[in-house]
Amino acid sequence: MTTIRPANLDDADALAQLAEQTFRDTFTLDDGTEDMDLYCRDSFSGDIQRQELLDTNYVTFVAEVDGKLVGFAQLLVLSHKESVDATCPAELHRLYVLNGWQGQGVAQGLMNAVLAAAEGGGDGCVGESDTDIIWLGVWEHNPRAIRFYEKNGFKEVGEHVFQLGDDAQRDLLMAREIAR
Repeated sequence: MTTIRPANLDDADALAQLAEQTFRDTFTLDDGTEDMDLYCRDSFSGDIQRQELLDTNYVTFVAEVDGKLVGFAQLLVLSHKESVDATCPAELHRLYVLNGWQGQGVAQGLMNAVLAAAEGGGDGCVGESDTDIIWLGVWEHNPRAIRFYEKNGFKEVGEHVFQLGDDAQRDLLMAREIAR
């Protein structure tokens, strides 16, 4: 049985390993090793995860099965983006699930937790925020993720550059309103 819960500092090292593994599993076939190594080094260490877990602008949820992390999602509150028309936007910064757990409801459970937090109903993580829009960037060549986000009410609102090492890639920007 999968448990979705807020991450805590004790999760930092396991979260760092999960984040790097899921990112590499998702993108390694399409990206160069040097760019991938550079991005992972600068994004997924245990220290970086601890900093993010301590930062009150991040809300991180983990999916756990029998004590093992199988997925995670991060919401970054008050994250403004030029092409996102919002007063108090939040960014779905990351949502990744291990390959063996994809298609089993883990991603949807994480998405539900993120949406509930943004709506102010998820364990008080965002609290009484005035978040009105959640936005995200998704690689233009990731149709499975795009379909998942569309299924959850996100619509394309623009694009931006995602810098993977020395490789500038095009991400679609997608957004959805928060129910009040």
